[in-house]
Amino acid sequence: MTDLSQPTLPGALPDKRQVAASFSRAATSYDSVADLQRAVGSALIERLPAMAQPARWVDLGSGTGYFSRALAERYGADAGTAVDIAEGMLRHARTLGGASHYVVGDAERLPLRSASVDLMFSSLAVQWCSDFASVLSEALRVLKPGGTFAFASLCVGTLQELRDSWQAVDGMVHVNRFRRFEDYQQLCAASGLQLSTLTRLPHVLYYADVRGLTHELKALGAHNINPGRPGGLTGRARMTGLLEAYERFRQPQGLPATYQVVYAVLHKPLEQGHAK
Repeated sequence: MTDLSQPTLPGALPDKRQVAASFSRAATSYDSVADLQRAVGSALIERLPAMAQPARWVDLGSGTGYFSRALAERYGADAGTAVDIAEGMLRHARTLGGASHYVVGDAERLPLRSASVDLMFSSLAVQWCSDFASVLSEALRVLKPGGTFAFASLCVGTLQELRDSWQAVDGMVHVNRFRRFEDYQQLCAASGLQLSTLTRLPHVLYYADVRGLTHELKALGAHNINPGRPGGLTGRARMTGLLEAYERFRQPQGLPATYQVVYAVLHKPLEQGHAK
């Protein structure tokens, strides 16, 4: 039987200390290249159910606070808490406002009281969590009965063009690994939360050249931080090989970079005495 508490992937996901450090370093450059993040987070907000004014909402993996500010426009900043593992991101977000509290925290061990949150929103953050079952368990714990957990994440197939191109060059791990969509299905079903929607949609960005893509990934803090990645600088011969291999994917719009985006909305069941 498959152990669903861990992702069934070839190799481990990135160490969260490296994730936190990488995104902290990217705090000042992140917003200038975050087109994907804007599009995905906006699509996730559109998937939120109609609800009364939440007494407390949380932006989990809030980054620079772009969607904290969007949530504040809907629900009020006084009700908001921004949580991120990267302290540098939170420092940057605090200067722009949008939430009443800014908390350094791990999605697998949230520093929040049980049954204290009406809405937990998380866009493109939980893919960095190796134990997603713990993320769901924490959501179940901190949500009030009837509360909502909405998340967007990435799954296997993301940046497949880049992965395949590197595979043709040296076969080493150059691209971040992601959980299978089937794992999201199984883990959500076993979480104790009620699943409202769970879908996978491709989102394709186009670049004039490979360097534009790799520069953007670095500016986002989302460049390769996997165990087993090659050390040192990428040699000229390998980079030339990558450029040639990626050209096989060129389309009229440019070089594609496909992201497989997972959207999910779950609810904490009402307490038995209040169930319909």
